[in-house]
Amino acid sequence: VKWLDNVLSHNRVSGIAREHQGVSRRLTIEGLVGLALAVLLVRQLGLPTARAIAVAENLAKNEGRYIVPQGLMLTLDLSSFRADLLERLESAVEIAPIPKRGRPHKNKTGRLD
Repeated sequence: VKWLDNVLSHNRVSGIAREHQGVSRRLTIEGLVGLALAVLLVRQLGLPTARAIAVAENLAKNEGRYIVPQGLMLTLDLSSFRADLLERLESAVEIAPIPKRGRPHKNKTGRLD
């Protein structure tokens, strides 16, 4: 969680809105796909985070293909990657409760819940 917060605080990721402190971030599916691709590139290829984000966004925009000028081509089955990610997100949403934020409400006796 801390790594993710640091990445989003120090890097621009398409599809993820940057807000002020204390405001929940809004994430689009495209932002989540880009971020998941970046994590894959960091873990599997050892790319630095900022570079992984740039490559991931390029992969997402170019239907899973990334070609560098020297001829190296990186390909990814983007539709399968996206489908797997959405399936895992759906499962996570079903089991994860939404944490309460802010001060607890007072009940009728004046005590905090």
